[in-house]
Amino acid sequence: MFSDFSLFGFEQPFSKMKAENKHSKIISAAVKVFAKKGFFTARISDIAKEAKVADGTIYLYFNNKYDILLSVFEEEIGKIVKKTVNLIEKESDPQIMLEIFIAQHLLAMKKNKNLAEVIQIELRQSNKVIKNYRNNKFTEYIGIIGEIIEKGQKTGVYRDDVNPEIAKRAFFGALDEVSRVWNVSLETHYTVEEISSQIIQFFLSGISSPPLQVSGKS
Repeated sequence: MFSDFSLFGFEQPFSKMKAENKHSKIISAAVKVFAKKGFFTARISDIAKEAKVADGTIYLYFNNKYDILLSVFEEEIGKIVKKTVNLIEKESDPQIMLEIFIAQHLLAMKKNKNLAEVIQIELRQSNKVIKNYRNNKFTEYIGIIGEIIEKGQKTGVYRDDVNPEIAKRAFFGALDEVSRVWNVSLETHYTVEEISSQIIQFFLSGISSPPLQVSGKS
């Protein structure tokens, strides 16, 4: 009697939900495979096996491996961007904003070490497809840092002679490299809080010792 769910408007939402779940499943599988084998070595069949779907199912959602890789960057980094921006918008202090960016990135990389591996290795590929992505979409992510620096310059918190374009890349480069501690050693004792504190100190105060205080006494 009720076998035709489409009469009640259930078929389309249910099918859409199944499609979204399978899409996410493939993305998660791809992150694991790319991290383990590397993008160029990995095969579509490897991703299908990890996702527990037929090889042909992959092509229902993605055109090729590059499409999958770019979707990994777009969707996974997109989640980090969305959460980070939501938190930053609640703050007015540029220093706290930078601390939020650091913490959110490190937490995401520590939580998903496979994603961290893919970002650190595959995003640096010289392939034209990846370069086009890196020079467009990914810049939105590190662009958050530049916007924070510019805000700090307008409010007198950060130096005017600092170039935000250079600073944001130096800042993210350090953050990206430091986040590798969880991939290099599973036994690392570094915490997100400790790394966040160190990075913010390096960039705001440098590593030089404070100048010696000259006493007025003879």
